[in-house]
Amino acid sequence: PNPFNPTTEIRFGLPGASATTLKVYDTSGRLVRTLLANAPLAAGFHRVSWDGADARGHKSSSGLYFYVLEADGQRQTGKMTLLK
Repeated sequence: PNPFNPTTEIRFGLPGASATTLKVYDTSGRLVRTLLANAPLAAGFHRVSWDGADARGHKSSSGLYFYVLEADGQRQTGKMTLLK
């Protein structure tokens, strides 16, 4: 859901198997968390959860966040709003 609290799900489809990277950034462009790092995923639909925490496990502040999904040389972005 968007806005979300405490977790959200990023859903995406892959036409073929691919090493996939999924990162979350804040509005200043700072990397908040890497959810997938060149993870080998099969073709099909996938769901990845984000609990609103950064890489150290600290809860992020309310606000707008962006995700960047990279697979097979393609890039997809999306917005998420965390409300506490």
